[in-house]
Amino acid sequence: MLADDASPASLRSYAYELLTWFRFLQALEVPWDRAGRAEARDFALWLKTVKKPPRPRRGDAPVPGWVNPVTGKATPGENYAARTRRHARAVIRSFYEYHREMHGRPLVNPFPQAGGVEDGRLGAHRNPMEPFPRPSRRAVYQPKEPKPAPRSIPDQAFNDLFAALSCNRDRALVAFYVSTGARASELLGVCQGQVTPEDQVIGVVRKGSRALQRLPASSDAFVWLRLYQQQMRNMVPWGPDEPLWWTLRRPFRPLAYDAARMLFTRANRVLGANWTLHDLRHSAAKRMVRDPNLTLADVQWVLGHAHISTTEIYIAPTPDEVIAHVLAHHERQRAQRERPPAPPAPGYRPEVLATLFGTTAAGGGTR
Repeated sequence: MLADDASPASLRSYAYELLTWFRFLQALEVPWDRAGRAEARDFALWLKTVKKPPRPRRGDAPVPGWVNPVTGKATPGENYAARTRRHARAVIRSFYEYHREMHGRPLVNPFPQAGGVEDGRLGAHRNPMEPFPRPSRRAVYQPKEPKPAPRSIPDQAFNDLFAALSCNRDRALVAFYVSTGARASELLGVCQGQVTPEDQVIGVVRKGSRALQRLPASSDAFVWLRLYQQQMRNMVPWGPDEPLWWTLRRPFRPLAYDAARMLFTRANRVLGANWTLHDLRHSAAKRMVRDPNLTLADVQWVLGHAHISTTEIYIAPTPDEVIAHVLAHHERQRAQRERPPAPPAPGYRPEVLATLFGTTAAGGGTR
């Protein structure tokens, strides 16, 4: 993975999954190259039932699995999520496939591939005019994962969240997040030389391709950025290669992800919500998709998606939008039922029409 130029975050994630697998095999006293389907089955069942290691929590922290009444989002539960278990299975399988290809052992992969995949190359000869093929069935010991819709922040909730921010740096950061759709790590890694206020663009290094991309941002974001820079003048280093975002307390350090997450946590604490930085990316995507003057390809380019099918998930309405549309439908139906009947055309007597069609002459109700 390191030779393939994988990101350090991916290396760390894969290492932790393999560490869990090796600790499991050590408890069973089974060598890693002797593990089979039985160990894979027991590992899948163990991950499904075991509780995650406890971590220190504040006294007022919500219990695991609690649903926030403001956002409708649930906090992480006590057990491992289906996505985590699927990731662990994929990591372990790829680890064994690597050793089978490079060293010829072990002969059997504990986690088999999905049905319908030939030679492990699903879609190797796919017609680019056709959608990507999917396996005919789930792989063995692969958990089912629901397809949650991306949750964006409603406009009024975003206004309340923005009003709860306490400094110009936080306002500038949130304004850039919601107008550019950049990921949290991408925006935090921006240098001062990558900001071009006269063109109203800001350059970010993409998470996947590591390419520098200039993203357009709102004018309000640059106004807040200017106020923040004026506040920090002669207090932090200035230069094209210096970080753009800094902590506000001495000793001044470049703003890291944990610090940016804490500023969001403070605003959430005021509102009683549990929005995340990634929700701002979803909000930016939903706002751009709703604009009829922007094409889906435009939104794909701004978000940095490799496939337009990833961008298409934002076309689907959110549950709040569906509920609002259906309630408006019921209101229109009620107003139509209560609407008085149209008067008869000239030359027709209402009592005759009532006798003929079974309606009263005055109210129009059915007898």
